[in-house]
Amino acid sequence: MKAAPLMTLMAAACLVGCKESGSSSATSKIPVDNFGKLPDGREAKIFTLTNKNGLRAKISDLGATLVSMEVPDKAGKLADVTHGFDNAAGYLSPGNDYFGATVGRFGNRIKDGKFTIEGKEYTLATNNAPGDIPCHLHGGNVGFNKVMWTGEANDANNSVTLTYVSKDGEEGYPGTLTTKVTYTLNDDNELKWEVKATTDAPTVLNIVHHTYWNLSGDPSTSINDHLLMLDADKYLPTNAGLIPTGELAPVADTPMDFTKPTAIGDRVEADFEALKLGGGYDHAWVLTPKEGLRLAARLKDPKSGRVLEVSTDQPAIQFYGGNFLKGAADGKGGAKYEKRTALCLETEGFPDAPNQPSFPSAELKPGETYTHTMVLKFSAE
Repeated sequence: MKAAPLMTLMAAACLVGCKESGSSSATSKIPVDNFGKLPDGREAKIFTLTNKNGLRAKISDLGATLVSMEVPDKAGKLADVTHGFDNAAGYLSPGNDYFGATVGRFGNRIKDGKFTIEGKEYTLATNNAPGDIPCHLHGGNVGFNKVMWTGEANDANNSVTLTYVSKDGEEGYPGTLTTKVTYTLNDDNELKWEVKATTDAPTVLNIVHHTYWNLSGDPSTSINDHLLMLDADKYLPTNAGLIPTGELAPVADTPMDFTKPTAIGDRVEADFEALKLGGGYDHAWVLTPKEGLRLAARLKDPKSGRVLEVSTDQPAIQFYGGNFLKGAADGKGGAKYEKRTALCLETEGFPDAPNQPSFPSAELKPGETYTHTMVLKFSAE
């Protein structure tokens, strides 16, 4: 999904510095390295998970971010298949499009930056304006991607758990929210991202993972040749501000149909209203209703043979085709991330759900636990 520019970088960095954080690694065998200093002098950390097959996932306590994911191609050659930065400073820069981040409190968009709970209206930052129509995006000016989390490694599970306490009123949201994100890498080449959150007052929540994927391992290449399958026969049309209209539209006989593996670039420039409004693919697909964890998407790079399967317990997935990448970011190794050189597959609740009574509820109340599980399975063929 399109990332909004950071309007107040220095203020954001200051706010980041005001959060309590830390990393527990003294007794862990999971490597923990420095990832660069924040403006307040604290050191961000990076945890490295490796499985018996050589896959490597690197996770930072800044933004509970997946910094890199190294997976083999059909010849067994390892390569990082994500966009991102070499140090913490990059993730605090204006060129950061939420690369690899855990975004919240509410991932995706909220119309006009407003919602109502129990008769009280709350106003959030309007930090994004597609079609020159302001809205709230990904938690606001200083969302979860810009704060420090407390990280703790677990050798037995080959996992890292990151914790963040968002205080009542932070970015305009009600309730003190305690969130735990756990990344686990197993020997079946699956990286699990699991979220649990609780609140002390009614609030709204949609915590989302925002990695940009290019399975070729070459960040300069287009993802238009990647083959994508989405287990969804409906999608959410939007207005010019990319806010859902409330309709669940069928994908059949439209460029939005990925029920069978289809090259992303085949129809991305089609004369179709949804694609024109989004500048390409930047929409939520309504997943086929099933209980528990189920396959939501399958992505394949035909040249390298790498395959990514995304499973989730959420009702929707946002497919964003990197339409607004502009090559301005000094990424890993100085890479310039150009338009459509990566894509996002964000499992989620429905965008703007707090303002759409017909959508699955995004409200979390005291005594309840919000959960969101996404499993990324890698293979090659």
